[in-house]
Amino acid sequence: MQKEPPLEVKVWGEFACFTRPEMKAERVSYPVMTPSAARGVLEAIFWKPEIFWRVREIHVLKQIRHYSILRNEVNNKAVVSSTKGWMKNGGGYFAEDDRAQRHTLALRDVAYIIKADVSVKSYSRNNEAAYRDQFNRRVISGKCYHMPYLGCREFTAFFGEPDGNDKTIDLTDDLGLMLFDQIITEDPKGKVLYKHHDSKGHEIKKGNAVPKFFAARLEHGVLKVPVELYKKGGM
Repeated sequence: MQKEPPLEVKVWGEFACFTRPEMKAERVSYPVMTPSAARGVLEAIFWKPEIFWRVREIHVLKQIRHYSILRNEVNNKAVVSSTKGWMKNGGGYFAEDDRAQRHTLALRDVAYIIKADVSVKSYSRNNEAAYRDQFNRRVISGKCYHMPYLGCREFTAFFGEPDGNDKTIDLTDDLGLMLFDQIITEDPKGKVLYKHHDSKGHEIKKGNAVPKFFAARLEHGVLKVPVELYKKGGM
């Protein structure tokens, strides 16, 4: 049986930041969308516990342009234990005392075409074709579970069908090591560290998330994700 062609969706936005994890205080974006960011966009449009996405290719449609932003941020997160202490002993959180200025080297005026496969887990009652149809209908109608974003939640992504006239940029370059995804690890005995079940009783595995990288290369504006990454990563 011939394998189905990948599903496609076009995404674009005014700003994007696919943060390099090796950067600490300052956010510096990869030059193009990462596979994990692409998966996040797909799951925002269509997600169910019985499926998972495998990104095949990311097509870059606009020239890579950087944009520097200086923003006021806070150093610490408000946690429940601190809030309970303030309620009991008084006090509170004052953002002015915790503020810090940080740079973000983001991308501006971006557009991509994501090509991906939807894979069905063993306990699903529907076949792959049913989920493909559901995804295509949602893209056509502009429906999503939550608004997709381009790396950071404040950078909203718009999406729609590719119109057939989109052309990738003519750029070939080695991008170095790029984040593929966060992989759930197991303990030395091969047991998953944590497990829980969804509302239907299906088992969902949890564990420590470890970043997995790959040598990324842009070929005439197309970033291809090696299929072996999914096999080795157990995804």
